[in-house]
Amino acid sequence: MPSKQAQGIAPAASNVGQARRHLSDRAIQNLFIWPTLLLLIAVNLFPLLYSLYLSFTNFLAVQNKPPGWVGLANFATILNSPEMWRNFATTGRYALMSVGMQTLIGFGLAMLVRRKFFGSGLITTLILVPMMISPVVVGMFWKMIYNPNFGFFNFLLGAGDAGKGVDMLASKFFGQSTPGLALIAVAIVDVWMWSPFVMLLVLSGLNAIPEYLYEAAAIDRASPWFQFRRITLPQVAPLLLIAVLFRTIEAFKSFDLVMGMTGGGPGDQTELIAVNLYRQAFLGTFKTGFSSALAYIILIIIIAASNMYIKYLNQIKGEA
Repeated sequence: MPSKQAQGIAPAASNVGQARRHLSDRAIQNLFIWPTLLLLIAVNLFPLLYSLYLSFTNFLAVQNKPPGWVGLANFATILNSPEMWRNFATTGRYALMSVGMQTLIGFGLAMLVRRKFFGSGLITTLILVPMMISPVVVGMFWKMIYNPNFGFFNFLLGAGDAGKGVDMLASKFFGQSTPGLALIAVAIVDVWMWSPFVMLLVLSGLNAIPEYLYEAAAIDRASPWFQFRRITLPQVAPLLLIAVLFRTIEAFKSFDLVMGMTGGGPGDQTELIAVNLYRQAFLGTFKTGFSSALAYIILIIIIAASNMYIKYLNQIKGEA
């Protein structure tokens, strides 16, 4: 039999071994976590703070000169520029058209595919295909559809001779200049591409509604409209609002779709604020300080809009 002293040493040695293993596990965790955190800080936080500093300077990326401090001059120039306000207005109209139609169409599609029927899985998959394609590819694809010479869009409208129909991207309706038509054309493509995203979120909310609510409403002989207004819409509203929030943010940042379809040049009817930001930052004189200030103004607008959505979302959850 081992002595009492040996018996006392064995548990102590075991505890030391467990402590060492515990420290070893912790070291392994830190080995994985800290490099990731440092990488995120380097990739995200440093550029964010550095661009904030540049927004108060007259720095030009193409000149070998240090940034010169100009204070709030860049922000004042942007807020006093009619061109910038016009671009912001164009972006607002684009967001209102695209997000509004995406909400309606996405909600309608979710209501249609909610009930299982023959081929519902295949139809749902086909509906989701547009959002899986690259926006640049989608833009080029629809640019050919809108082409007045050989595009399928004119054929659907029965426009007749090639080149004499509707040129959506040039804002011409049977030869007549129609302002805003190009912006509507881009919004239609955005709706076609991202309505399935809204459908997915709404569909998940519809599937989460308990069936007993509809059964109780049916026993009380509630009309379909009453069931929709009192059961379906309140239950789906939080997820629907999240979808609207995401799509509104993306609409304000929309760039690749416009560039792929129209190019969004200076004074163009589809020159969204993100396209203007690209021109200021990477074309011509590379006005890095000015474009940084514009980027922060866009960021403030997006944060303000997001807070409004989140506040309303919390109110809906509180009422539910």
